[in-house]
Amino acid sequence: MAFELFKKILRKVDQIVTGRGRIDADLFEDLEEMLLQADVNIHTTNAILDDLKEAVQDERMAGTDQVVARIKANMKKVLEKAGGPEAIKLKTGPTNPTLYLVVGVNGVGKTTTIAKLAHMLQAQGKKVVLAAGDTFRAAAIDQLEIWASRTGTEIVRHKEGSDPSAVIYDAIHAAKARGADYVIADTAGRLHNRTNLMEELKKIVRISERELGRPADEVLLVLDATTGQNAISQAKNFKAAVNVTGLVLAKMDGTARGGIVISIADELGLPIKLIGVGEKSHHLETFNPDKFIDRLFEEMD
Repeated sequence: MAFELFKKILRKVDQIVTGRGRIDADLFEDLEEMLLQADVNIHTTNAILDDLKEAVQDERMAGTDQVVARIKANMKKVLEKAGGPEAIKLKTGPTNPTLYLVVGVNGVGKTTTIAKLAHMLQAQGKKVVLAAGDTFRAAAIDQLEIWASRTGTEIVRHKEGSDPSAVIYDAIHAAKARGADYVIADTAGRLHNRTNLMEELKKIVRISERELGRPADEVLLVLDATTGQNAISQAKNFKAAVNVTGLVLAKMDGTARGGIVISIADELGLPIKLIGVGEKSHHLETFNPDKFIDRLFEEMD
């Protein structure tokens, strides 16, 4: 996972501090520009740099390592405010099946993420049922069925254009009957009729809560990390409509600039639970804030 802009920041800090023997205003200007280019939002960028300026003055900071360590520490604080170790963990229900509703706009990698999550749970010895709830796109149903076949996962599907809530209803009852541990439900990312997408999602939430006897254990919003600030706009809309409990960042495979993760955590206050780091079924990782920030500033080979 390569984050070139953050490696550029590391090199720039080293170049300026080593070359001039001091930390000056030019460094802060360069850092501001680079952090913004790396998709760290202006609010977080200012907070990071204001703290760094105070530290330079109060602690007589002079070395490259000290500067980078302070930036990393501030970024980790932002991620921690959005959710500590317990918040990052995927919740499980008090009784089976545990239900994960997966939401997001078309094209973000939602269906692939569902397949990866099913693979992850099955590797833990869990029995998973997939619900093909994006009934407004035949391609979505077919794609999920292909992934179900590849991963050996059971799937509940209806014909194209049918009621998405009915699919989720049937999947929950199928999971109960078959003794499954999890239901992972796909949902529509866009509707092609007069029904409003968010109203349809609210209906799914209501139906699933009624049939489970509790709210869905997770409502996971999948965001494409390569889309930058647009991902934040999407997240705000979904968060306002349904009780999003956590985020999955897809396509964090070297094309993303990394700072969007910090911005999302800062602006939304939602825990990032999983990150997709490739196209294979095993390319899904539990998000680790410390590991992630350390990766941003790894030295180039």
